[in-house]
Amino acid sequence: MMQKNEQWYALYTKPRWEKKVAKLLEEEGFENYCPINKVTKQWSDRKKVVLEPVFKGYVFVKVSHEKKWDVRKINGILNYVHWLGKPAPIREEEIMTIRKFLNEFSDVEVTDLSLKINSTVRIKTGLLMNYHGILIELIGNKAKVKIESMGIQLSAQFDKKNLEHLGEG
Repeated sequence: MMQKNEQWYALYTKPRWEKKVAKLLEEEGFENYCPINKVTKQWSDRKKVVLEPVFKGYVFVKVSHEKKWDVRKINGILNYVHWLGKPAPIREEEIMTIRKFLNEFSDVEVTDLSLKINSTVRIKTGLLMNYHGILIELIGNKAKVKIESMGIQLSAQFDKKNLEHLGEG
């Protein structure tokens, strides 16, 4: 049932809950989109094609203003993505562009364009998860980060996809 005042929004989900949230939204009757990417994973003994969400931690939902807050009651949804203090609407054309792109290509990689030298970053995975540091060098898909802790300075190399931009240094 299409209503004129329906709008697309992005939702934050619990980690690794993107596909579950999309299924729960569908079961509740909400139009949603969880962009899925075919990715080839390499293990020591084999290769396997797996389906992964393109945007880790996000699902898109199309909902009317009146039903917008009903969505938040669904398990696995943390919040709307906000802009200037309000849930940020997304244009239909942007959703269509993502759909077309993913129909055309596989093994798509999402890159954070905000990663710049001397910006503050948070490490998203691994032993140093949630540590903050300063990005000091970008080398292809790798980034060198300076971390200060216990009166010493460490620098280590990370995959860029494992870093989150926090602000300018």
